[in-house]
Amino acid sequence: MGWGFVTCGPNEALVVSGCCYSKPLLVPGGRAFVWPALQKCQRISLNTMTLQVESPTVYTSQGVPISVTGIAQVKIQGQNEEMLLAACEQFLGKSENEIQNIALVTLEGHQRAIMGSMTVEEIYKDRKKFSKNVFEVASSDLVNMGITVVSYTLKDIRDEEGAKGYLQSLGMARTAEVKRDARIGEAEARADAKIKEAMAEQQRMAALYLNNTEIAKAQRDFELKKAAYDVEVQTKKAEAELAYQLQAAKTKQRIKEEQMQIKVVERTQEISVQEQEMQRRERELDATVRRPAEAEKFRLEKIAEANRNRVILEAEAEAEAIRLKGAAEAFAIEAKAKADAEQMSKKAEAWKEYKEAAMIDMLLDTLPKVAAEVAAPLSQAKKITMVSSGSGDIGAAKLTGEVLTIVTKVPDLVKSITGVDILKSVHAAA
Repeated sequence: MGWGFVTCGPNEALVVSGCCYSKPLLVPGGRAFVWPALQKCQRISLNTMTLQVESPTVYTSQGVPISVTGIAQVKIQGQNEEMLLAACEQFLGKSENEIQNIALVTLEGHQRAIMGSMTVEEIYKDRKKFSKNVFEVASSDLVNMGITVVSYTLKDIRDEEGAKGYLQSLGMARTAEVKRDARIGEAEARADAKIKEAMAEQQRMAALYLNNTEIAKAQRDFELKKAAYDVEVQTKKAEAELAYQLQAAKTKQRIKEEQMQIKVVERTQEISVQEQEMQRRERELDATVRRPAEAEKFRLEKIAEANRNRVILEAEAEAEAIRLKGAAEAFAIEAKAKADAEQMSKKAEAWKEYKEAAMIDMLLDTLPKVAAEVAAPLSQAKKITMVSSGSGDIGAAKLTGEVLTIVTKVPDLVKSITGVDILKSVHAAA
């Protein structure tokens, strides 16, 4: 036989011994290279083995004989090298049945030992504890053989001939206990139900009262907030009304300012018209007083001067329009003052040049006004009583003659003040 590789499945392990190995080579579920004649290759099963452990007629710690049947699952541990090596030392070359028998005998001995250390009641009532004790003791013993106890379960407990009815009595007692516990549980359940029903009713009433309290609280909060909102609304309305009144007052103030501005403009226009009228009358005076040749020259000079003054006044008016509103009135007063000064200057110049002629012309223009002023008090009188001596005019003719007499005394007054004889000058001019 030639050399080559040897393989095995996952449920078995290869054990290679011989040349090149101081101890066997363990290969669980794999392959190994084997030299024929120099090395030896053996197989060991790693399958799980099910054992039914029978322990008939075992006396418990109370001396009661019972029989127990347990079911155990055991296998050779292939993942731990030391346990697998111990299993090879113990079971290599043996069949699976032989290995099962060795494990079964070991388990049965430990099962009997645990039964002897417990009472029937402990085994019967606490099977889990019994199974755990058997599992722990058997595992600690079988591990030295490389065998692992996968699981152990207590399958059955039976009475023997000398203890007939013992387990049945335990069952009946247990049944009575269960029935008693059931009745107690039912009574407790009913009591709990009543208590929980009462608690539920209490909770329902508490929830109802809490809900009513929350509703009342919400209603109160709503009323408070509504009152606060009403106060805020009324406040806003009052503020709006005050703002409206303030705005109306401001608007009225602006209207008054505009009206004052209009009055200022109107006053300025009136001043301008007066200035133009004075200029017109001045030109008219110049035209009627100067001689024809000099009048034209005088008129042209005055027109040029008037145009110059108009341009100056227009420029000043445009500049002053940009300033503050109050400056317009000051400008109007200043312009009027300038016009009055210029008019007085022109009048003084005319008086200087023409003297008596100018004075006569002015007197003639003034006589109608004097007559009007003399007659003004008479026009305001509601009733006039006149006394006549029997000679001269009477009635309206008398009143008219009195007015004319006052007017004829004006030339004498002028002569006494200025030294100019108006009547003589008039006759000379005629």
